[in-house]
Amino acid sequence: MDKKPSTDFVDRLCPHCGLCCNGVLFADVELRKADDARRLADAGLSLFEKGPATAFHQPCSCFDGQFCRIYPDRPVRCRTFECGLLKRAQAGQITVSAALKRIDDARRRVQKVQRLVRRLGQNDGQMALAHRYARAMSEPVDLSGARHAPDLHGNLLRAFEQLMQVLQRDFLK
Repeated sequence: MDKKPSTDFVDRLCPHCGLCCNGVLFADVELRKADDARRLADAGLSLFEKGPATAFHQPCSCFDGQFCRIYPDRPVRCRTFECGLLKRAQAGQITVSAALKRIDDARRRVQKVQRLVRRLGQNDGQMALAHRYARAMSEPVDLSGARHAPDLHGNLLRAFEQLMQVLQRDFLK
């Protein structure tokens, strides 16, 4: 097993993943009392009121697909979140190479779901994947129209379920 400092695991795994920032794991992130909302908004986060809390939507507008543009000044929630895969790597329960394989598997599953939701007309890449999925699945299936529409919904349902199983097993526990 890898015996590196925890920052090394972050440096080796997180840039390959990004699921906590790109709208796959979370639809939004609530700020904490210690966060300076004005500073974060000035840095580029699009904040909104979520009940009594202030939050920002995912995908994060400060995430470039690999790195956070405001990493040193990121919100408290972002500073403290560690996915299950990262925790297991830090604890020596999984090697970095095995963790990277699980990240690659999850990302392939995400891409499949993204392709299917796009084929069903949900093209808003600024919306969390779960919301795009929900919109695609809530649209009525036109059984008299396109021959493959029912198949697309079924394929999306299966692909999303498989993705959620992987996310629960590897990232959210």
